[in-house]
Amino acid sequence: MIKEEEFKEIKYYLEKAENPLVFFDDDHDGLTSYMLLKKNYEKINGVIVKGGMKEEEIYNRKIDEYKPDVIFVLDRAEISQELIDSTNVPIIWIDHHPVLDRKGVKYFNPRKNDKDDSRPVSYWCYQLVKNNLWIGLVGIIGDYHYPKELVENFEYKELLNDHERIEDILYDSKLGLLVRLFNFILKGRTTQVRKNINILLSIENPYDILDQKNSKGKFLFNYYKKVNKEYKILLNKAEKNVSDDKILLFVYPDNKLSLSASVSEELKYLHPDKLVIVARQKEDYMAISLRSNDIILPPLVKKSLEGLDGYGGGHDRAVGASVNRNDFMKFINNIREYVKEQKRLLFQKS
Repeated sequence: MIKEEEFKEIKYYLEKAENPLVFFDDDHDGLTSYMLLKKNYEKINGVIVKGGMKEEEIYNRKIDEYKPDVIFVLDRAEISQELIDSTNVPIIWIDHHPVLDRKGVKYFNPRKNDKDDSRPVSYWCYQLVKNNLWIGLVGIIGDYHYPKELVENFEYKELLNDHERIEDILYDSKLGLLVRLFNFILKGRTTQVRKNINILLSIENPYDILDQKNSKGKFLFNYYKKVNKEYKILLNKAEKNVSDDKILLFVYPDNKLSLSASVSEELKYLHPDKLVIVARQKEDYMAISLRSNDIILPPLVKKSLEGLDGYGGGHDRAVGASVNRNDFMKFINNIREYVKEQKRLLFQKS
């Protein structure tokens, strides 16, 4: 967990900063974490960091542009030591991915105190501000954590459709629809995404979006529908690749919308026995999302990348990877061999 004295330190920097800059990840957890802080500290400027971006370049350019006196980084698994060393203002890094060793940064991660505590950053940002729970739950439940103690006092409990199982909430409730909407408004050109986020920040009630009660809610819902149409096309194509194979592999060309994570999540829900691999073809590399219910993925990805041009990481059941297109099939074959080896070892134990 993140301790009370750590919360006090984070709040100290939030309150004392005159020109804080927040970098946040490009998913529901990163977005809602930023929103929770922005709604309570209007002075915050926010920058989304999308997968595939040259991160160091983005950080340096935006730091030069905004000239912040404090920097916050939310839900980003990696910050280079070089970036930290070259930055002359405090960096407050709140994350929940595997712990990294970095010097010269204020690093808040529940896994530092309990290696098994991977509650999302949106959970901890909600604990900081204690308001806008509907926004918090979009991030928390969307990142596969069910906070029973928060749901008990949730004003809009009906959004969960009486479900407690996370997968059922995500695919059979209005809160699940909001999770998808929050993700899908982050798809598109940077200027459009920035506009979407600013509109979303002005929404005070989830039903403004769900029931399209005003022009802002209608705008966001229509944007969601446009992206969802593309998403459904991809999902239907991926479904045609289902076979008796343990690995469900789906490769699609770059269509300017990064939907691999969402497609892989729903495929995992629809086919819980599969190791799901969804890969988007970029110009010179493959952007890959892997999902599984029964395989711990980070060691699989690490071993499968040995000797190849690529990198990857993430959570036990959900990881991302980037692999040179020339090495992609080697990567897939390495995964197949790893899975076979694990099955062989399990058979020997039994």
